[in-house]
Amino acid sequence: MTRRICLLLIGGTFIAMSLSDNVSAQISDTVKNAYAPKTYTSCENTLNYRFLTPESIEPCQKYPLVLFLHGAGERGDDNTKQLIHGLSEFLTPENRRDFPCFVVAPQCPSERKWAEVDWTKTEHQMPEEWSVPLGLTRDLLHKLIQEYPIDTSRLYITGLSMGGYGTWDYIQREPEFFAAAIPICGGADENYADRLTKLPIWAFHGDQDQAVPLIRTTRMVEAIRDAGGSPKMTIYPGVGHNSWTQTYANRDVFKWLFAQRRTAPSKCD
Repeated sequence: MTRRICLLLIGGTFIAMSLSDNVSAQISDTVKNAYAPKTYTSCENTLNYRFLTPESIEPCQKYPLVLFLHGAGERGDDNTKQLIHGLSEFLTPENRRDFPCFVVAPQCPSERKWAEVDWTKTEHQMPEEWSVPLGLTRDLLHKLIQEYPIDTSRLYITGLSMGGYGTWDYIQREPEFFAAAIPICGGADENYADRLTKLPIWAFHGDQDQAVPLIRTTRMVEAIRDAGGSPKMTIYPGVGHNSWTQTYANRDVFKWLFAQRRTAPSKCD
C-alpha cells in the first residue's frame, strides 16, 4: 500500500504521521459494512457517525452502548476515517458473542476538536462550554437511548488521543452519565478530579509518547486518587503515541469495561 509522510501541526509542534493515499483501503469491508453510516442534525449543525448494533436483538432485552471518540487524524466529513482504529475489535467473534452492544462512532469535523484545548500543554482548564461536535454527540446519545433498547445502566465511553481528551471532558461535565470510561493518551482538568471519584476509569498511555505528554494521564489519575477515587492506570513502557492498538486488542479490557454497571439493570418496558 502506498504511504506518504505528513507533518501535522499540533499546538505549535510538528508531528510526523504516516498516512495512506487511500484511507478507505485501511478499513476492511467487514468493518465498513458492520458500522452503518448515519447523520444527526440539530440546530443546523450536522454530525456524521457510524452505528453498530448487536447481531441479534432479543425481545425484552436491553444492551450496553459504547461511545467511541477517534483521534485528530481521523477528523473530516467522509464518515469513514473514524473506523480506522479500534472499532474492528468490537467485531471479533468472541466479542460479538460475549459483549453484544451498540457502538456509536461520531466523526469530528476537520476544523474542530472534541475538547477545544491545547493537546501539547501539561495542563489546561476545562472550557466553559461543550465543543460543538461533543455537544452534538451528547444530544445524539440521548436520542439513541429513546429509539433503541439501550441499557442506561451500562453506557460506556472511550477515546484515543484527541478522543482521550474528549473522553475526559465528557465525564468531567457529566460524571454520572456513564458506567465506565477508558481514556487513552488524553488529558483533563485536574480541578475537576473530585467529580470522578465514583466513576470506574481505566486510563492508558505510552511512556515514550511525544505527542501527548504522559504527565497528562498520570497527574489526572493521581488527582482522582487524592480526591478519594480509585482509577486504574496502565503505562506501556517503550510505547509512543499509539497506545490504543494493544489496549483495544486486550480481551481483559473488554471484560473490565462490560462488567461495569451504574445501577440496577434496566427493566423491559
